[in-house]
Amino acid sequence: MRGEARGSAPVPLSVLDLANVGVGHTSGDALRAAVESARLADRRGFTRYWVAEHHSMPGVASSSPAVILSHLAARTERVRLGSGGVMLPNHAPLVVAEQFGTLEAFAPGRVDLGLGRAPGTDGATAAALRRTDHLREGADEFPQQLGELIRFLDDDFPDGHRYSRIHAVPGPVQGEVSRPQVWLLGSSGFSAELAGRLGLPFAFAHHFSSRNTLPALELYRASFTPSAVLDEPYALIGAAALAADDEEEARRQVRSGALAMLRLRTGRPGLVPTPEEAAAYRFSAAERDFVDSWLGNVTHGTPDAVRDGLDALVKRTGADELMITANVHTPEARVRSLELIADAYELPRA
Repeated sequence: MRGEARGSAPVPLSVLDLANVGVGHTSGDALRAAVESARLADRRGFTRYWVAEHHSMPGVASSSPAVILSHLAARTERVRLGSGGVMLPNHAPLVVAEQFGTLEAFAPGRVDLGLGRAPGTDGATAAALRRTDHLREGADEFPQQLGELIRFLDDDFPDGHRYSRIHAVPGPVQGEVSRPQVWLLGSSGFSAELAGRLGLPFAFAHHFSSRNTLPALELYRASFTPSAVLDEPYALIGAAALAADDEEEARRQVRSGALAMLRLRTGRPGLVPTPEEAAAYRFSAAERDFVDSWLGNVTHGTPDAVRDGLDALVKRTGADELMITANVHTPEARVRSLELIADAYELPRA
């Protein structure tokens, strides 16, 4: 489960992809770029390639992680593939166990099942997904849902349990099999503490919740109890980063992602705007403050500058692994950024 630091990287490097859809592009373009990025990650020695579950967002094409991952599994050989994450309250635990058991059968020993308790969308869409308006119950029941999911994966409900005669397939009932590695994801302290108590690896969304990063990691480490999975804490953090051939091009690209996030946060989600649209946009004072704050958490610039910024982030947080993500308009810019970061860290070329 633990990654290996390669080249000159201080920790293992991984990738998080939301398959962003930009103005003038299609979801097909975004998903083809995801394949290209995953193959690049596979060749260059990145540890993991995760996709995130989001719904009803025009600028995102990653609503179905299991479907995307099955496609990537057939086109990669070494990189671990996973969800960053599956929003468990949106799904029945048995369904998730069977989806990811199927992925594990396709790619044995390469599947991560990252789980979150947020809806990955707005309240109305979450209600449509879950067919209930009692959304708070979903979050409150997360530990129970997680426990059920793990028991389905291990096929070990105790005798007398109402699910003791139900088996997730593919799964252990069919013979000795490997199983997906379960991770907990979070942007606050709830999942950090739960991951620690259960002895599970933890992934924190530093890329959109940077103020909570250090408190959450401290809570995870303080609450950690050794388990069959881990004998000591293992914390990954998501980091927004974009490298380009020159600083100005990096700045142009990340501005489009910042404008897309501003629109999302103010109830106006859409396709990721072009760099030209972002450059021409007239920001109010409040909008400018938001964008400046957002860009302050995005490491961007030349490859050397991005490497130095990521190194500083690892040193500041003590993260055991770094997962890079970029929200930009152009699929080619995301792929190029990964290649440049791999070169900056002297990752191997397969």
